[in-house]
Amino acid sequence: LIYDSFAQYLVTEKGYDEDLLILAPDSLDFCCKGLVLDIEEGNFLKLAEDGTVLRASHGTKSMTFEEILENYGRREWKHFNTVSGMVSRTAKYYLYDNYFDLPGALLCARVVDSLDQHDGQKKYDFWKDMVAAIQHNYKISAFKEDCGMYFPEVKKHPDKYLQRCPESVKKWLKQLKNAGKILLLITSSHSDYCRLLCEHVLGNDFEEYFDILITNALKPGFFSHTPNQRPFRTLENDEEQEALLSLDKPGWYSQGNAIQLYDLLKKMTGKLDPKVVYFGDSMHSDIFPARHYSNWETVFILEELLGDKGTVPAKAESEPLEKKGKYEGDQLKVPYFVSKQWGSFFMDRLPGLENAEETLVHTWSCKCISTYSTIAIPSLEAIADLPLDYRFTRFSSNSSATAGYYPSPPRALLPNEDSVTMK
Repeated sequence: LIYDSFAQYLVTEKGYDEDLLILAPDSLDFCCKGLVLDIEEGNFLKLAEDGTVLRASHGTKSMTFEEILENYGRREWKHFNTVSGMVSRTAKYYLYDNYFDLPGALLCARVVDSLDQHDGQKKYDFWKDMVAAIQHNYKISAFKEDCGMYFPEVKKHPDKYLQRCPESVKKWLKQLKNAGKILLLITSSHSDYCRLLCEHVLGNDFEEYFDILITNALKPGFFSHTPNQRPFRTLENDEEQEALLSLDKPGWYSQGNAIQLYDLLKKMTGKLDPKVVYFGDSMHSDIFPARHYSNWETVFILEELLGDKGTVPAKAESEPLEKKGKYEGDQLKVPYFVSKQWGSFFMDRLPGLENAEETLVHTWSCKCISTYSTIAIPSLEAIADLPLDYRFTRFSSNSSATAGYYPSPPRALLPNEDSVTMK
């Protein structure tokens, strides 16, 4: 749906090739989290932890090792310094790091293919159109106005796109609340879409699970901006009201910043430095900023831990349709299965230069996990049945890069594991 809603806009509003609307079932193999789009060159890159390029494609077409060496050399990619500071979105490159974004990567790659075919150009200028497609589909008023293709479709067929929350997770949320924890929901979605999702996923009583709900949080800015730059606002009928000078009580708010939220948490807990544990699935919008700016504990929801087992998890049958794509007959794999084109999310082989042995290296995505997350889990369901006082081993507890993965590290990171296909 996300792919189609962007492609539709590019074709109808911006005059791109109609072929973009046709999606071959196997083309979704291209989608792999952690890729960086080098916008000017039209290249996608998979980076090693030291910033060298491990794999690359021009458009959808994989580049050979020789082409990578010729274009990027065996040195740190030129923008690695800024991207690894997680300032990961500029006019020159874009980091694809969550499933909500990822279909856009395939679309951009196909746009490059199409431009090459028709114009044979060397520098690319499609990004502004891509941004326009995103804004058209997701702007704050789009849900209410039935604008774009995305929201109208989810409203019409929520069951097709949304998976209901397992009972174990609902029970866990209630247990946390009963144990005196303060529960927060912080999303960059606007309140109207958030309400549709939560009613469908948690039930009509979803507001009872949370003490504080913050919508249109505009992460990662929520963590990095000051109260003056981004004050909280109240909502009336999903319309944002005037800015608040401070946050005085629990409730539902829009926009805001982590500084004033933390002041409210101090007041609510009566503690000088209340501990916050923040769960998120985007390194760029959730995990890095919550750790870097707010020094919160972070739990990274990493679905790649499910796709690592080499077999289809038992849950695959009940996967939401959105995860299967629209070609069920072709048995599309859920997106966190290892991409044939890009290999493991965690590790890759670096070919040796001049007949030297190839070496196994961690990817940059993998390095970020152990650097910025306290622990990483495949889903909330994986921890929902544990006692509330269960003690997890943190990434930082020893020098091991695998310590914080629960229930177990990805196989690609275990020694002498040849069964994971890297090639």
